[in-house]
Amino acid sequence: MWRSPSWNDILSQPKDRKVASLLALAGMIAPVSGFHKFYLKQPIWGTLYLMLSWTPIPRIACGIEAVWYLFQDANEFDSRFNSETLPSNSISATFASPKVDPTKISAIADAVRQLDQLRMDGLISEYEFEQKRRKLLDHIG
Repeated sequence: MWRSPSWNDILSQPKDRKVASLLALAGMIAPVSGFHKFYLKQPIWGTLYLMLSWTPIPRIACGIEAVWYLFQDANEFDSRFNSETLPSNSISATFASPKVDPTKISAIADAVRQLDQLRMDGLISEYEFEQKRRKLLDHIG
């Protein structure tokens, strides 16, 4: 048996950045703005946008935010606006940093210091220093 979804069901679903962008664009055109903030569970900002709707400030902000939401990386959008609705393991797996051996970093830092000393002594050029420094730093990541 089908039942209509409640507001709690709708609000607990992950937020879509395209919907947020469309709502922000609508706020740029419509006489009132801020609905995208309510959609993204930012009611204080939404109320502020509604109270300032008689000024051009929220319309400009809506335009900027619409573009920002569209061009934002999906993972970044999810970490900002869907952290409560997504399973915690999917977010942590997305942003898990690789383990780096501290002794390796220490050795590379010493090598960069030695290269810098060679550059300061005039034994290698700035270009050579930068090339070798980048090669060493590539070994970290």
